[in-house]
Amino acid sequence: MKIQFNTDKTINGDARHQDFFTDLIEKELERYESHLTRIEAHVKDQNGKKEGVNNILCVLEARLEGRQPIAVSAQADTVELAVSGALDKLKAALETILDRQHTL
Repeated sequence: MKIQFNTDKTINGDARHQDFFTDLIEKELERYESHLTRIEAHVKDQNGKKEGVNNILCVLEARLEGRQPIAVSAQADTVELAVSGALDKLKAALETILDRQHTL
């Protein structure tokens, strides 16, 4: 499973942050690793440099073997909370899709 972490120019996307979030995503999705080929994370500040509530958006796109990609998103006050929220949604979606596949 390949993980690509992208940020806009207002979010700190240095190597240390990339490594932290890539490791977090890999650890959280380890259970689904055999079904996933690629994960793309896109994090952006919707207000730019202006202050705001829940202005950090994280979109996670998962590419499943032999299926259409799925995408989930979450908004929060911090990058960590946005990524965590999107991961929770992605895990729930993967669970539903893979459970449905096993019952057919």
